Amino acid sequence: MKPKKTLSNWLTTRYQLIIRNEENFAEKTSLGFTYSKVILFSVILFTGLFIMSLFMSKTILAKWFDPKHEQMVLNQQLFELAQKVDSLALEIDRKDQFIANFQRVLSGDTANFKDPAEALRNESQPLTKPTAANLSASAIDSTFRREFEQSDLSVTPLTNVKYRELQETFFYSPLTGYISDTYNVAKGHLGVDIVAKANEPVKCIAGGTVIFSSWTQDSGYVIMVQHRGNLISVYKHNAQLLKKVGTFVNGGEIVSIVGNSGELTNGPHLHFELWYNGNSLNPEEFVTF
Repeated sequence: MKPKKTLSNWLTTRYQLIIRNEENFAEKTSLGFTYSKVILFSVILFTGLFIMSLFMSKTILAKWFDPKHEQMVLNQQLFELAQKVDSLALEIDRKDQFIANFQRVLSGDTANFKDPAEALRNESQPLTKPTAANLSASAIDSTFRREFEQSDLSVTPLTNVKYRELQETFFYSPLTGYISDTYNVAKGHLGVDIVAKANEPVKCIAGGTVIFSSWTQDSGYVIMVQHRGNLISVYKHNAQLLKKVGTFVNGGEIVSIVGNSGELTNGPHLHFELWYNGNSLNPEEFVTF
């Protein structure tokens, strides 16, 4: 009687797979195997294919088969756009503050000029009610400061200390010519007038960004450049402006052409102004013409 095979015998029985040539039956190759090895290899292959398919369905194929993937991408883009909108809103507020200050500079009104950073610092400080002791100390301090400034010990003027950084900086001459009208605050002339031939190039005194480049009724074609250290240079009565707002210019680079534009002019010349922290400066103290 033929013995009955068990599952263990069926799995461990060895088989030989021989590949022969069909014409001469020559043996080409042979492969030994058992059913246990075949099952194990099939399980490993299936597991590998399943893991690879799952990985691809979550990454590469997600945009085709996963309906939530598109929503996630849109949410991410919406979040990035919201951040950009917030940044633009803050930038617009800063631009509005700068434009308001520049309009005061153009009109020559510096009496009510306020630095935005200083205003914020002042608002952050709590208000304290003055007391008799504080008033007395303030009066003594004012008297001492007045006596010190009038004495010989006050060798260095306050203005020299305040603008020492500008005096140590090299500035290009915007135009070479004859100064027909000097800086005079009493007359409301907050710059210098340089007479030159028509169509002469006007150069920027230092590197900076153009913050104003347009036409005004009184000053004609005006261009303003913001330099580092809250310094602004203003060039008025031009015949032509060569730079647009937002353009960065280097020191000595041509920004406009001398002209006779605007109502407050009587001939080809350049009206040049310097503003530092909202205060007008005498250009002749810092720039050689």
